[in-house]
Amino acid sequence: MTKTLREVSDLAAAGLVAESELAKLAVVAEKYSIAISPHLQGLLQHEGIRRQFVPDVAELISSKNELTDPIGDQTHSPIKGLIHRYPDRCLLQPVTMCPVYCRFCFRRETVGQGSAALTAHELNACYEYIQQHPEIWEVILSGGDPLILKPKQLQQIITNLDQIKHVEIIRFHTRIPTVDPHRVNLDLIKVLTQRRPIYVVLHINHPAEFSPAALDAINMLADNGIVLLGQSVLLKGVNDNIETLSQLFRAMVKYRIKPYYLHHVDLAAGTSHFRTTIARGQELMTQLRGTYSGLCQPQYVLDIPGGAGKSPIGPNYLTSQQSGYQIANFNGKEHFYEE
Repeated sequence: MTKTLREVSDLAAAGLVAESELAKLAVVAEKYSIAISPHLQGLLQHEGIRRQFVPDVAELISSKNELTDPIGDQTHSPIKGLIHRYPDRCLLQPVTMCPVYCRFCFRRETVGQGSAALTAHELNACYEYIQQHPEIWEVILSGGDPLILKPKQLQQIITNLDQIKHVEIIRFHTRIPTVDPHRVNLDLIKVLTQRRPIYVVLHINHPAEFSPAALDAINMLADNGIVLLGQSVLLKGVNDNIETLSQLFRAMVKYRIKPYYLHHVDLAAGTSHFRTTIARGQELMTQLRGTYSGLCQPQYVLDIPGGAGKSPIGPNYLTSQQSGYQIANFNGKEHFYEE
């Protein structure tokens, strides 16, 4: 396939959805963007990939606690295209377009809608804001997917950020290497290696995403000295079992990606069919800790609804006692520790 699937009629023609669901899926498409790249279409035989990208009529069901802006982006956006939630870092959104649209995305109400990219004037306003806030040490480029921009556009953004002395770290969040890997080419590598350090955080949820083409893209990044981190979302029916999670994080480590975050699904509208319980997430993290290398351990986090930020929500192994602590080891046995 050479065409990105964007319409429900495209999905039906490709045999990905039932004709009987087209009317309801058309309503889904009106609310939330659809895009399945040609590369991903070759991987949809894997249920763990298909479920992430093919729309479902369950997206029309919203629970009472789900929100249009689940992590409070709007609350912490002083100007268009910039979110300043934490003191020492801000998030820059130069583009709100992605090569694919995840069905559980916490920005599903805004990505793929309206103006796709910031104008030069809007970008300059973001640079001015960052310049006026010397506490900002790190700028995170997200979106949308920032690596969907042309290399020359990315180069200009990096060049402008480099002129702000207190910005020492630039980080990109992307799915490009696994969903549209041909975009990782020598032109992009030249841009990403024009300054040090640049960190790239790859969003990967299932081990089947490590296709040969994706591995070529990942290797090109790693071989050129770009530090790679991995973030995943705990998704019901995709990776909510220890077998899949362990394969995913072991694959990351094997391919030089350090597991960074495992996100609990945000309270975005129409995503309840993806959401596990926190207790289940903690159980999986306990199994992961007890069986697999420390290199394979991400931090399990919840983005507190409304914009209060991320907090770790993994299991607690320590219980305070009168004269010390009771602490559990990797296989669950309790031991006493006296300070």
